[in-house]
Amino acid sequence: MVCSYTAARMEPIDTLLSARWIIPIEPAGVVLEAHSLAIHQGRILAVLPTVEAKQRFSAREELERPAHVLLPGLVNAHTHAASSLLHGAVASGSFEHWAHSIRLLQQRWVDAEYVRDGAELAIAAALSSGTTCFADQHLFPEVVAQTAAEARMRVCVGLPVQDTPTVWAGSAGECLDKGFKLRDEYRDDPLITTALAPVEPASLSDETLERVRRLADELELPIHMHVNESRGSAPSLERLEKLGLLSPLLAAVHMVKLDSADVERVAAAGASVVHCPQSNLKHGSGLCPVPMFKDRSVNVALGSGGVGNNDLLAELRSAALIANGMFPAATPVDAHEWLQTATLNGARALGLAESIGSLLPGKWADVCCIDLGHPNTQPTYDPAAQIVFAASREQVSDVWVGGRMLVRDRALTHLDTAAVLNRAELWRVRIAAQISENS
Repeated sequence: MVCSYTAARMEPIDTLLSARWIIPIEPAGVVLEAHSLAIHQGRILAVLPTVEAKQRFSAREELERPAHVLLPGLVNAHTHAASSLLHGAVASGSFEHWAHSIRLLQQRWVDAEYVRDGAELAIAAALSSGTTCFADQHLFPEVVAQTAAEARMRVCVGLPVQDTPTVWAGSAGECLDKGFKLRDEYRDDPLITTALAPVEPASLSDETLERVRRLADELELPIHMHVNESRGSAPSLERLEKLGLLSPLLAAVHMVKLDSADVERVAAAGASVVHCPQSNLKHGSGLCPVPMFKDRSVNVALGSGGVGNNDLLAELRSAALIANGMFPAATPVDAHEWLQTATLNGARALGLAESIGSLLPGKWADVCCIDLGHPNTQPTYDPAAQIVFAASREQVSDVWVGGRMLVRDRALTHLDTAAVLNRAELWRVRIAAQISENS
């Protein structure tokens, strides 16, 4: 009688995840051992000791990961997802040469089909490496939104704003009209949010940038923009400040051409910075002085940039090693702070910190599970340090977005991996033929 009474009093939930460690990100610097994550209706219900969880909850699905760590899903705060189809198509060289070559390929191939297949490939790669949310900046944003929604992936879709005509829109005004139609369509979808995404300051008129600022202020929309992208970029922070765009709504991407006054400007404005370390290293375009920004309490997030491999664990390690090697005089950034950079800070940059980025009760259950029992990460004295400096994407065993399991035992559950790869190969054949003709 006692047993049945106890069972009757247990709280029914959807999922109970138990692991050797949980790193919730909030509170900062905490590692919980032998704890569980209770998930119900897509949200985190509780984080508590496993012994207590098994007495309190009756779950439809219980998963135990005895050598694993649970942490918030990674947030990739800057991608051009469809450009994953051009990964490796242009040899490394100067940023200017690379960007010109990529633009020529995009002018030939970018359409709705290209964007759908490229975004799906990027989503498959991102989920497989622990990313649960990405910010995208590309033409045909409605296709990116639809592709992410079908894959059950969380995305902050950038609404492109360009003065020059493109295959998607003929003017900045048409860009905004199409963008806000998309925003209205997904207004009630918790997986799809939007940001204004002017391409870069140098290519936009003051009138267009002021219109972007007014809309962002009125609607409290994030602004996602390349700023000081390379050593050859025209300085733009002072102009953005004068136009009122340097604000807490701005996520300034790349930020490699800077001086100390620029760092102070960003800090005073409360803007976010999105660091794309591997993109910047590949093209020799400069390095974002992340430790300087962190010393001034600037919110720094991580992104993979264009034509990247969408592996945020690799970006995380690169960022940490660059900071240690290139800025030795700066205040050291510990492993927990780097994990925050790849999770909660990304959520902040996208205006989503109230709903994702940490494992607090009430937030969406966007969760990444990493197997630290792998030879790469044994023995494990400090799980946070092992994730930052040793773990690889192959160790990501499971991923949940909004409580839905999208990766189980390293296999995608909602995407047909073979079909995604087959379409990518078809694009490779087409694009390689053009490259061969032009060479």
